[in-house]
Amino acid sequence: MALEQGVHISQVAESGPGLAFIAYPKAITQMPVAPLWAVIFFFMIMLLGLDSQFVGVEGFVTAMVDTFPEYLHGGYRREAFIAAVAVLSFFLGLPMVSEGGLYLFYLWDYYAASGMTLLWFCFFECIAISWIYGANRFYDNIAMMIGFRIFPWIKICWLFLTPLMTGGIFLFSIISFKPLYIKNSFFTYEYPLWGQAIGLVFAIVSMIQIPIYVVYAFITTPGTLYERWVKLTTPVLKPHQLRQQDMPSHDYMPTHLPLITEKEPALLAYYKPADGVALRTTHVIN
Repeated sequence: MALEQGVHISQVAESGPGLAFIAYPKAITQMPVAPLWAVIFFFMIMLLGLDSQFVGVEGFVTAMVDTFPEYLHGGYRREAFIAAVAVLSFFLGLPMVSEGGLYLFYLWDYYAASGMTLLWFCFFECIAISWIYGANRFYDNIAMMIGFRIFPWIKICWLFLTPLMTGGIFLFSIISFKPLYIKNSFFTYEYPLWGQAIGLVFAIVSMIQIPIYVVYAFITTPGTLYERWVKLTTPVLKPHQLRQQDMPSHDYMPTHLPLITEKEPALLAYYKPADGVALRTTHVIN
């Protein structure tokens, strides 16, 4: 294509939607049996979109169902909630396929859907799992679920490499930040100041939720500052998350905590309690 047009390849193959919907389709037309390759290519694009939707929708729905089980568990309430999320997402996406939708798509993609925002969330997710919930506990939980221990290198990644890399790249993105400017083979556009402001709002609205909730949790938790920190950074475990070392001494059996009963056979098999001994823990919630 670059040879036919007499231009450099960088002016033909470019990132963004133009690569999938302009450059690749045009390249396919020059291949043998072009209609077959076109069908295969766009079928791949459709599967890629569906796969991306599965990840996004299921991740959000699972978090909401686990947070509000009293409202979303039972019957067809989960399925109804998934349908509502899908319909809402459909209508939210409609403006991006309108006449000026490409400008909105670039704005959303640059500020809210990639780059700084994802790095911000990945950093705090990794900190929450490896340093607050505990990398060793999470590593043991995986072994309990799959029946064997995965290579310990991944635990080192959770603890050190991933937080350092995501945090470092995030800081580099902040330092080297440049406002969105579109320049490709089919159009060039510089967003006005109010458009850049909308893009920043897209990013900040999601990113600010983490510090807001941290401040809210510290304000609403009783006790001294140290006691609040200890309470908020101590994981509250459910029975299926317990390991042998999480179990307290049998000399201390608080009666207000739930029993691990025959309803949890996997746990009973894992812990192998003595006959007549009820397993309890100070970290268990229903």
